[in-house]
Amino acid sequence: MDVSGLGAPAEVTLFDESPLFDDGKEPQALRTIGEVAKALAIRPHVLRYWEEQFASLQPIKRSGNRRYYRPEDVALIRDIDRLVHREGYTLRGAAKAIAEKSPFEVKGNPSLAVVKPEGVPTGDWYGRLSAIREGLAEALARA
Repeated sequence: MDVSGLGAPAEVTLFDESPLFDDGKEPQALRTIGEVAKALAIRPHVLRYWEEQFASLQPIKRSGNRRYYRPEDVALIRDIDRLVHREGYTLRGAAKAIAEKSPFEVKGNPSLAVVKPEGVPTGDWYGRLSAIREGLAEALARA
């Protein structure tokens, strides 16, 4: 794949001791499509195409359709790139693999890990919450 003009990214991972972006911004800062494309050596038109193919890839769009990628978007792009370009998945196969993943399971992003609270009372909380949810759904259907 020819990525001339984009520069090759360093061998680093998101949120580890080596920053993926060396621009002085905070790790949680929003990134433009150009910044993401350069850091990951993926052309911007490919990123825009992937937005159409992967429902979970939804960067923030501001005036003029300017895209801003959150850290979780960057982690998702890295997963897509790994699946498609290194593991040989088709786009459809990669989309299915990503859709089957837990929404809390974003590779390389420990800030999105599921935290299980301690001291939560046991009991039929799930059943009670399900009943509340069903009641709300019925009320919305009637409205």
